[in-house]
Order: sequence, then C-alpha cells, then structure tokens
Amino acid sequence: MPSPLARLYVGPLKHLAPPSIGPLAAPLGMPARDLLDPACLDALLTRFGARYGHGDRRAVASLWSKWHFSALAAHCLAANLLLERDLPLGLDELHLEQSPEGQTTGLALRHAGRPLADLDPCRRFATLLDGHLGPLIEALAAATSASPKVFWSNAGNYFEHFAVALADHPMAAPDVAEPARVLLASRTLPDGRRNPLYRPVHYIEGEAETPRRVRRLCCIRYLIEELGVCGNCPLACRRQARTTEAS
Repeated sequence: MPSPLARLYVGPLKHLAPPSIGPLAAPLGMPARDLLDPACLDALLTRFGARYGHGDRRAVASLWSKWHFSALAAHCLAANLLLERDLPLGLDELHLEQSPEGQTTGLALRHAGRPLADLDPCRRFATLLDGHLGPLIEALAAATSASPKVFWSNAGNYFEHFAVALADHPMAAPDVAEPARVLLASRTLPDGRRNPLYRPVHYIEGEAETPRRVRRLCCIRYLIEELGVCGNCPLACRRQARTTEAS
C-alpha cells in the first residue's frame, strides 16, 4: 500500500523517500529515544566521526546534526505546511533509518500524522521543537561541550531552507511558508521562552542577481581542518567584506 504521504515527495522534495509508516516499519530503524542515552550517542558519534579521522568531536556532532535536522525539517515542514498534519516526530515515537556510518537517511513513523491541533505559527511546530529538537540538542551539547546555539542554528538553517523550497511545490498555496516565516521572525515563543529558531539566516544584497544567503552562526565544521567553512558561513562572509574594504 502506498504511503499516505507519498504525494508530498515531488517537486523540491523529489529527491527524498517518503517515511516508512506503520508498526512493522519501526523495528527496522534505531529508536530515536536512544539518542538521549549518553553511551548510545557517544557510539553513534564515534562511528560517524570515523569518516573525518575522528576529528574534533564538536564539529563531528555538528555535521551529524546537519544531516539529521535536514531529514527532520523536510518531512516535518512538508506535512505541516502542505497537509496541516502533525507527524509523530517526538523522540519516544520515532525510529531512524541510518547509513552504515550512522547518518540519518530516513524516518520510520508509527502513523502518518494527525490534523494540527493549533494553527498558530508559533504553536503548530511544538512537536518538532519540544518533542525532538529541544531534548536532542541538550544531549548533543552535553556530549560534546559544543554550544546548544550551534545545533539550534543548524536546525534553523534547514527549517528556513525547506520552508522557502516548498513555495515551488505543486501543492503549495501562495503563502505556504508564512507560518514558518512568522516562527523564525519571533523572538519569543507563546509561553515566553526565547525562540531558539529566531532568524537563523539572513540575505545580503550584492553584485549577484540573487541575494547571498548567510547563516547567523557558524556550524564550526572548520574545526575539522580538511573541511574548512561551508558556503553559507558568516565567517567567510566577514572575511570577504574585510577583503573588499581593504582593496
């Protein structure tokens, strides 16, 4: 039987496979709650870090989180914004499909989600923020001594990326990304907490036809020497600005 979410995976999402759905799919993956077990998380980061010569653990964890958050944001936003469905993405409900290196490659869901209980832009993503990102980022920061802001910045980067990309989806309404934009522009959440996804990227006008997309915070991948900075790095942007001013 085809996945009830399969119609989402066209256009800007055509490179993604729909999540596995149902009780038989979950045992095939790693329980997401295992990410909160320090021993399991340490073993996962060690396995993933082998491809980088077991370099700086903070950078390894950041790189792992970028793959993970990319998959998470793509599936969450597609269902949330296009179908107004809340996927079961809480760490206690979700299983992860992984590569041999430990990279998150897909999701195994218990069910295909439920209608959103609240359409408020700052509440409709509560499962993602409080049920998954919050506790996982706390665990990653504790395991590596990296700042939680690094991981929240990674999550926000992909959240913004897929919100923008969904504007080109054949199912998209003209204002499809508006709830995501409102969340990203809000300094605080409805309960008064600081919004950790606040303005993760900005756009800089320049000589190019399209503005340059720049992250607000660096993902620290440069701590692994052979990688350097990414294409959206604020450090590279500052260096380029200084070079231009000096010339």
